[in-house]
Formats: sequence, C-alpha cells, structure tokens
Amino acid sequence: MKKLAITVLIAAGLVGGAHGAGNAESGKGKAAACGACHGADGNSLVPNFPKLAGQHPAYLVKQLADFKSGARTDATMAPMAAPLSEQDMEDLAAYFASQNTSAGKGNPELATLGEKIYRGGNPDSGVAACAACHGPAGAGNPAAKFPRIAGQQVAYVVKALNDFKSGARSNDTNKMMRMVAGRMTADEIKAVAEFVAGLH
Repeated sequence: MKKLAITVLIAAGLVGGAHGAGNAESGKGKAAACGACHGADGNSLVPNFPKLAGQHPAYLVKQLADFKSGARTDATMAPMAAPLSEQDMEDLAAYFASQNTSAGKGNPELATLGEKIYRGGNPDSGVAACAACHGPAGAGNPAAKFPRIAGQQVAYVVKALNDFKSGARSNDTNKMMRMVAGRMTADEIKAVAEFVAGLH
C-alpha cells in the first residue's frame, strides 16, 4: 500500500502540468452562477453541494475541465462547465481559492471512528489512511491535485466516496480513490465524512 501511495504521488507530480494564472477579481465576476449552489464566497449552505472556498486552484480547474469533457459526469455541472474557456476556469479557481473556508461540524460520536480511519486507515480491510494524501489537517496536496477536504459538507463527502466506490465517478488518478472507497463500509464512509466536516 505504501508503494502504491508513493507511485501515485510521483505520477501525479509528473502529470500535474503548468496552469495559467487565474485572476481572482475576474473570477468573482464570473462566479455569480456558481453562487446559487456553492454560495457567493464558495461556502455552500446546501449539504449536497461542496464548499469551494479555499480549494486548491489546480484541483478546481481539473474538476471543471473534467465536467466539460465528460471525464466526470454530473447533470448539473456538465452544462455549467460546457461554455467555460480555460481562462474562465483559471479565474473561477483563483477566486474560490482566495476565499476563507467556513468551519464545519460533524457528529462527534461518529467522528471518533472517522478519525481512526482518517489517520490510520483500516489494516484489516486494506483501507489506506486518508491523511496520507489529504494531510493530517485535511489541507490536501496542491502539487498532486489532492483536494482540501477539511470542513467539507458531510452529505457531499458521503456522495463522493460512494460514487468512487460504485465507479460512478472515475476521474481519480490511477484509480486511487476508487480502490480506497471500494474497501470502505457504509459506516466507515459516514464516519470519515463526519470527521472531515469538523477538521479545520
């Protein structure tokens, strides 16, 4: 498992590529449509929609490009991303990355199990520790395009993990998230989501 993580980190660094410079001020003007679901400052109040505030620009650009190309499917996001140019994506990413993430809150009872899995994984089932890629505080890894997940919406994290588990979402590097989520139980997914929500 350790060799897999190292291989993925190296590969992610090699394929990361350079991104153009986004303009946060231009992005703010382009973000009006995004605000209906994600909040004007990227702090969504709707549990099913992710917070974008404080997210790494390269990760946001990749997700928008994947929605546009069809590499990531979503009935709401595909038409929103379709008209965006590369510069639009860079500008939106710069704007949302510049915003402060609001603190989240998870269920403390479930978060206890979630923290155990997040920090140490589940050796019995082969679930890798989330912290290995997303960091001890959930800040992610910008160079590898591993997202910031601290403070993220519980319902969104549950959906994302279930989508990776089922294969409905497949735009992860080297199937890494599909392999991890595929080994997680429903209870573990919920517990990790509750823990992540309270990270800050």
